[in-house]
Amino acid sequence: MRIYLTQVFVEDQAAAEKFYTEVLGFRVKHDIPLGDARWLTVVSPDAPDGTELLLEPNGHPAVGPYTRALVADGIPAASFAVDDVRAECDRLQDKGVRFTQPPTDMGGVTIAVFDDTCGNLIQIVQLPAGS
Repeated sequence: MRIYLTQVFVEDQAAAEKFYTEVLGFRVKHDIPLGDARWLTVVSPDAPDGTELLLEPNGHPAVGPYTRALVADGIPAASFAVDDVRAECDRLQDKGVRFTQPPTDMGGVTIAVFDDTCGNLIQIVQLPAGS
């Protein structure tokens, strides 16, 4: 068994697609119209056949309170691995990304958290060498 798909709830799929592709650097894997929404997934360009991230519309009544509570408590909706958190923070800040937590060493891993402009906090993590 392996993880095929995970999701983040987004306020606007078009804006999310732009942020996740143009700013973060992911690539669209699937973009299938489904009435008012789309089955819109992105993947890492380093693993195009790897785990997909579904940019899921946040229309369900439970989603708004859930995502607002996560953001209010500073809890990331997703975590992405990077080779160098500090370099990635610099790259993303140059693109206008707002970080809510700067690079922080957490006992063997380094993390940072940013606002994805789509209603979520996202964590980036640098794992120890060889992990």
